[in-house]
Amino acid sequence: MNNDVKNLINTLAKDHSLSFEQWVHIIKNYSDSDREYAAVKARSAAEKYYGNKIYFRGIVEFTNICKNNCLYCGIRRDNIGIERYRLSKEQILDCCKSAYSLGFRTFVLQGGEDSYFTDKVLGDIVYNIKSLFPDCAVTLSVGERSYDSYKALYDAGADRYLLRHETITPEHYAKLHPPFMSLENRIKCLYNLREIGYAVGCGMMIGSPFQTAEDLARDMLFISDFKPDMIGTGPFIPHSATPFRDFKQGSATLTLFILSLCRLAMPSVLLPATTALGTAKSDGRRLGILAGANVIMPNISPLAVRKDYMLYDNKAGTENTPLSELELIAAQLENTGYFLSSERGDKSND
Repeated sequence: MNNDVKNLINTLAKDHSLSFEQWVHIIKNYSDSDREYAAVKARSAAEKYYGNKIYFRGIVEFTNICKNNCLYCGIRRDNIGIERYRLSKEQILDCCKSAYSLGFRTFVLQGGEDSYFTDKVLGDIVYNIKSLFPDCAVTLSVGERSYDSYKALYDAGADRYLLRHETITPEHYAKLHPPFMSLENRIKCLYNLREIGYAVGCGMMIGSPFQTAEDLARDMLFISDFKPDMIGTGPFIPHSATPFRDFKQGSATLTLFILSLCRLAMPSVLLPATTALGTAKSDGRRLGILAGANVIMPNISPLAVRKDYMLYDNKAGTENTPLSELELIAAQLENTGYFLSSERGDKSND
């Protein structure tokens, strides 16, 4: 174990912050034993707020149509090799009804930036979900919209919003996105969501093309300053129909270490063990929980469309029903001391 890194892990666990130079050092110099040490500290931190509960959310991938052309994304506008689809309101509600009967109490509506889903159309869907299931939370993950749009969807009943910032370094952001997208607007959206009243999630890809330890250090400083309610982070996985098809997959090991560091920086944050992590490593979600994560997000979309919502190659869970997915997760959690909780799983107050 590297004593410098161990001391920084202890500092982070105690003070919940590090300097830029300290973040760079810990990211560049950690060992497997350091990562395991951080995971133990992270589990202890999470258990103070959430005990041994692991919350599960149902993701409905309701449209794979997107106006954007992000260089890493499989549903980017210029990918002509996939069949585009939109789920109807009735299909979305059916997904939620089936999942509710299995114990799901949070529904995550995730999709590309599809102009069909105006505030009126999407707001009506949110309103209907909340009317049918008033004891449930609705999370939206539909990209960048205006302040007024976010407010209208919040007023319709949306509770949470996931908008990964991907990278806080402007030069790095520009290498991952088309010129008409800007980091400035992405960050403005996050602060608008916070001001409106959403529980807000941000996050980044680990090992995305051109990423440096310094980039990740800036991400950790931003997250520590923004103090999101949720952090969604997983390894970069290339998609064969994108300009990044030949880039190396991000490290699952570094992702696990970053999860632990996120937990130590923000002990009460809601922290998913993501599908990308489960794709990069067969037991990735289990390892994510052991690294300090406390949320799992199974796919509850219709099986018929899942292979058309392929953000990266070989995405896990495209053939599992919601029930079989829950059974698989429960089996993975066996002997870990953690259990699936069907509570809404709101962020604990610090």
